[in-house]
Amino acid sequence: MNIARLAQTRYTTKVFDPERKIPEAAIAELRKLLQHCPSSVNSQPWHFVIAASDTGKARIARATQNGYPYNEAKIRNASHVIVMCTRSDIDAAHLATLLAQEEHDGRLPTAEAKAMQDKTRNFYVNLHRLERKDLQSWMEKQVFIALGTLLLGAVALDIDACPMEGFDARILDEELGLRDKGLTSSIVVSLGYRSPEDFNAKLPKSRLPEQAIFTTL
Repeated sequence: MNIARLAQTRYTTKVFDPERKIPEAAIAELRKLLQHCPSSVNSQPWHFVIAASDTGKARIARATQNGYPYNEAKIRNASHVIVMCTRSDIDAAHLATLLAQEEHDGRLPTAEAKAMQDKTRNFYVNLHRLERKDLQSWMEKQVFIALGTLLLGAVALDIDACPMEGFDARILDEELGLRDKGLTSSIVVSLGYRSPEDFNAKLPKSRLPEQAIFTTL
């Protein structure tokens, strides 16, 4: 697999074919990618809501109708839509859950290793909560790492994708009851297969040249 070639050929799909559906086996692979993507100190401050039914996609699309109508069809016509959510806090309960899972999975073979992992993760959480005061931004950065993993995984499976920030998060959070679960919607990703009418598929990719973005020391 030529990963660089995949990055050069993938693009943001603007028009999906509503008749084409992603096989469940491929969705299962994408779910595993999201489950296993990296995050700072393994904090995993995310949750993913997946809609495959017309009813589910319509609920998500409501968040585009006021202010972002150009995104509604991208959601309704996609095969699947993922709402990538960020936790509103990394509280003691979440920290305990992470530690218990790591212990269950065999990553903490001794009491000393468990204590060190707990201390390290708490240090970084408190660094962003108390000193830098950017905990929400830090958590959302981890969600965007997951987004990158998802987009590269999708193109590797010949699935088209459209990540969107053009939606009303307040409406979507209310529609899905996210606030009550300690979550907020950060980005919506439509997945499926491009329509022959997708104008963006015909346009050349545009990126700054290497000399503008790389410095070699």
